[in-house]
Amino acid sequence: MPLKFELCPGRMIGGDHPCFFIAEIGQNHQGDIEIAKKMIKMAKDCGADCAKFQKSELQYKFNKRALERPYKTKNSWGDTYGEHKRHLEFSHEQYRELQKYAKEVGIFFTASAMDEMAVEFLHEINVPFIKVGSGDTNNFPYLEMAAKKGRPMVVSSGMQSIETMRRVYKTVKEHNENLVILQCTSTYPLEPKDVNLRVITEFQKEFPDIPIGYSGHESGISISVAAAALGAKVIERHVTLDKTWRGSDHAASLEPSELAEMIRSVRLVELALGRGLKKRLCCEESFHRKLGKSVVAKVKIPKGTVLSLDMLAVKVAEPMGVAAEDIFKLVGKTVNEDVDEDESVIPEVVDGL
Repeated sequence: MPLKFELCPGRMIGGDHPCFFIAEIGQNHQGDIEIAKKMIKMAKDCGADCAKFQKSELQYKFNKRALERPYKTKNSWGDTYGEHKRHLEFSHEQYRELQKYAKEVGIFFTASAMDEMAVEFLHEINVPFIKVGSGDTNNFPYLEMAAKKGRPMVVSSGMQSIETMRRVYKTVKEHNENLVILQCTSTYPLEPKDVNLRVITEFQKEFPDIPIGYSGHESGISISVAAAALGAKVIERHVTLDKTWRGSDHAASLEPSELAEMIRSVRLVELALGRGLKKRLCCEESFHRKLGKSVVAKVKIPKGTVLSLDMLAVKVAEPMGVAAEDIFKLVGKTVNEDVDEDESVIPEVVDGL
């Protein structure tokens, strides 16, 4: 039902409400809580609504063999994938510290819940909404469990089909009215040809009673601004302090200047979109008075003449006469005084107008 709802305390989304910006810090903090705090402050300073991390309870997200897998790449923080992930994972106490800092800064704080135990923890610390990453979008026991918590849910759609997204919608909505679905393509960095922004409009048709948004992994800001023009009500982008840092997400992340410019550009687009009602605006009146066309006499028209179209022309005239769009209404009407050639045909000289 709710095409608009309160995603965070006091912050409505959907309808005519401004686009909600999620600054996805994820694990771009390098495992350093002080860097994480700097990124929270940066997100706030750039105009984002929410700073978001990724919370995993590693033994619940990965099996033992996955954690023991050798992981020696330029992005690695350890010899195995488990060591790498443990380096980047903040403790519960650190999450509470970051949440407190975000509150002091004045920005909403949440995280993607990467497994069921992470959902429990985020629910326990009272985050405003649960973000579901694309890797869990087809994890239906997880979705049902998260939906039953009663918190708004923002669900990415990377790697999924429309059939799966219909099941996601149905599963969540059985327990939770407050759902956002984000168009997303899960690759880093994302090439423009694979973005598929038209899915936003297809989701709007398929799920007309929920806000639709966009989670982008592309370089630059243009595509995300276009998503807002298509009606995305939530935009999520990865952010970084330095694209050259270690980690696969940095290349597809926005640095502070880009984040600020994206938000500024979307706000400009929102202003430009208007309300869809076509009428002459106040700002056009002076131009209309100067150059708007109206009806003039093509020939001298004596008093008592019944007007025909061949007596009339449309010009920029002083004074402004009968509006150009009303010229056909004059045909068959009688003038009640003389009108000289090339003079304006004003409403007062035409009977029955």
